[in-house]
Amino acid sequence: MTSQDPQKKLKIAVVGGGLVGSLQACYMAKRGHHVELYELRDDIRLMEHVPGRSINLAMSIRGRSGLREVGLEDEIIKNHGLPMEARMIHRLDGSTYQIPYGKKGQCIYSVGRRFVNEVLLNAAEKLPNVHFNFAHKLVNSDLDKGTMTFKNLKSGEIVETDADLILGTDGAYSAVRKQFMKRARFNYSQEYIPCYYLELCIPPTASGNFAMNPKCLHIWPRGSFMMIALPNQDASWTVTLFMPHEMFEELTTPEKLIAFFQTHYPDSLPLIGKERLVKDYFATKPSGLISVKCYPHQAGKALLMGDAAHAMVPFYGQGMNAGFEDCLVFNEFLNQYGDHNLEKVLPAYTEYRHVDAHAICDLALYNFIEMRDLVNRFSFLVRKRFDTVMHWLFPNWWVPLYTSVTFSRMRYHLCIENKKWQDRVVRKLLWSTGTAVVATAVVAVYNFRSYLQKLF
Repeated sequence: MTSQDPQKKLKIAVVGGGLVGSLQACYMAKRGHHVELYELRDDIRLMEHVPGRSINLAMSIRGRSGLREVGLEDEIIKNHGLPMEARMIHRLDGSTYQIPYGKKGQCIYSVGRRFVNEVLLNAAEKLPNVHFNFAHKLVNSDLDKGTMTFKNLKSGEIVETDADLILGTDGAYSAVRKQFMKRARFNYSQEYIPCYYLELCIPPTASGNFAMNPKCLHIWPRGSFMMIALPNQDASWTVTLFMPHEMFEELTTPEKLIAFFQTHYPDSLPLIGKERLVKDYFATKPSGLISVKCYPHQAGKALLMGDAAHAMVPFYGQGMNAGFEDCLVFNEFLNQYGDHNLEKVLPAYTEYRHVDAHAICDLALYNFIEMRDLVNRFSFLVRKRFDTVMHWLFPNWWVPLYTSVTFSRMRYHLCIENKKWQDRVVRKLLWSTGTAVVATAVVAVYNFRSYLQKLF
């Protein structure tokens, strides 16, 4: 790869028109470059139903920062986002309690995947130097030369094209990443967790209101499985059931399904409704959850971003946020090195970003354990309270893990290092406190024994 003429506008190919791809198209077009966006699917804005994942998204500071840079934060957050200030935990007996996400005033926002994607596509389409190519499947690519072969799925035509920069933003099953895998020294791993998911719905009440507190993300933790619910603009709730596949396979009849909910989620059944539960549950099949890591994110003239580089399970609510932060970080590297210095930008970006990509994939897996199990444990709640108090007393010195991930742009791998340091501090405090208690008890027993000996 050679340096480009600084006066020349680059030809950018964005492969994948989902959340990250459509945002990245806005970034590159606003820098003055010509952007060709290629998407395997038809235009989702014209579809009645969009196939694939529809798990609601939780927008936090990293995603908001990525949107703010291109002037789209207000349109998505202020006009559509529903603030969630806490987790609402539903016990088996129907009682509930809240676990705040952070300090007073801190919240994450529930947003619809399709809505966000449509806003980003509309924003990109308004830019004169962006061109959309829907129903185009990447067949082959020479990453060093920047050439690509697409098949137009509507006409069957084979399209040959090239670009100065290929941005692979085509998701967890990335076709661009498959081209990377043909090359030596490209490391790749994927993991399907035993848990599958299936989406249900809690409708609005008869009066058109929310059936539960809309300021919370609701969780029904049950050890090895759980259910969550996020609010929607129309006062409905997107409910997601997460369970091992074997448990889904056991629920083969309406009677078994209703009995299962009566046993494990009794307070949710009146909210969903038995008829709707049966209809929604058997209308679709459970989907798997994959975690993907790879390195390097760059090869030749191509760069992987978003889920193509770091697909993660949804339990930290950081998939979209990390992808949008990818766009922001890449933009920062372009500012640092210059748009026509890609031979420095691409390797510098991948060396910087891949450690954080791996870190958030690991954190997402950890948070699944926290959400389905740990939130029910007394020790977890005590530690959560301890972290909250310490953060209140020392806001710049003691930052809880969730706060650093969700309400800051601290690098993901540093969030983990910070948590490990905090754990060491807590262990030493407990050891010191425990030692002091034991020593005090020993002295007290010894003194009491001496006192008894003097008496008798």
